[in-house]
Amino acid sequence: MLELKDIGITFNAHTPDENKALSGINLKINRGDFITVIGSNGAGKSTLYNIIAGTLKPTAGKIFLEQNGSVRDITGDPEYKRARYIGRIFQNPLLGTAGKMKLEDNMVISSKKGNKGLKISLNNRLREQFREQLKELNMGLENRLNDNVDQFSGGQRQALTLLMAVMSKPDLLLLDEHTAALDPANADLVMQLTLKFTREMGLTTMMVTHNMQHALDYGNRLIMMHKGQIILDINGEQKKNLTMEDLIAQFKKIQVSNDALMLQ
Repeated sequence: MLELKDIGITFNAHTPDENKALSGINLKINRGDFITVIGSNGAGKSTLYNIIAGTLKPTAGKIFLEQNGSVRDITGDPEYKRARYIGRIFQNPLLGTAGKMKLEDNMVISSKKGNKGLKISLNNRLREQFREQLKELNMGLENRLNDNVDQFSGGQRQALTLLMAVMSKPDLLLLDEHTAALDPANADLVMQLTLKFTREMGLTTMMVTHNMQHALDYGNRLIMMHKGQIILDINGEQKKNLTMEDLIAQFKKIQVSNDALMLQ
């Protein structure tokens, strides 16, 4: 569905501050995958997401997208073009919605995503459609269409952001530690909604998380990053049988091996 070939990006090249943030990334994301992504701070997880979303352009490699049976090179496509088929949710629950706008207006904007040139007028039929969609959150937001979103709690806004992101059924949904800023109860609620929507809609999903248990419990595939490289990519039965102890042991083993190679 989406393939990254030999992706690399270097910041401040040919200066004393040169930083190879990503190097030799080869990753094929299959349609229907739910990939959890882990790695220490500075491993390159956010940079990888920025490359996929089009926020950053790689200094090496290509990105290919398969849609409707055809494959095209999207390496040069800017972020606003990729937003039509790639959804992204950030850690900060305030970033996915416009706080000073009414809930129904936020929903209208979300409805326009991916519908280039299509004019969507707010009417009673559309309001009823929004109410039905909002009922799935089980937060009572279906009764608050005329309230500004900045009146909602962080958990409500992140759940709303998730709903708005999946409404257009993106080809790829990027979750960037989307529960990390929430209290445990809301974090669990948003995770359950994430699982519900991705399963029901068959969404292809990547989820960066620092919660090792979530990395094990969710998805069919797990990727581990270290110093700008993918050092582990496991799926299927191998992932199902992986324990926390196994995961930590594999990280330490690969980390030591990679660091030794870099010193040679």
